[in-house]
Amino acid sequence: MKRWLLIAGRLIIAVIFLYAGYEKVREPWLQFAIAIDSFKAVPESWLEPLARTLPWCEIALGISLLPGILSRYFSLIATLLLTLFLSVGIRAYANGLQVDCGCFGAGHSGAIDAMWFVEHVAMLALAAVVTVGEFMQARSRRF
Repeated sequence: MKRWLLIAGRLIIAVIFLYAGYEKVREPWLQFAIAIDSFKAVPESWLEPLARTLPWCEIALGISLLPGILSRYFSLIATLLLTLFLSVGIRAYANGLQVDCGCFGAGHSGAIDAMWFVEHVAMLALAAVVTVGEFMQARSRRF
């Protein structure tokens, strides 16, 4: 795989996580906690810690993806996190829950619909391709 394609994909993922985290940090954490609660996926005692820390973790992951150091591991973390987000969304949709995704801040992402699935599957696919490409490239450098 062309190195510049991996770099472009990694930077796109980094920007997505940076933007998502930034938009959540700008708002009071309670708004994001309400968005998390609408998914009915975690105990109530987890809402405040998740709402306060997840946006900062997204920002840290985005920053970690930028320089390309240990990029295969950070892209793997991004892929796993996007898989988790998609799984939680699928669960909420299957249970008929009306949720505010909260992906890019409370009230900015809208409900889980067909477009939400397209966006999240596309982000996950990009992250997965970058992860596989980064691991393949690291392996080829060893041989």
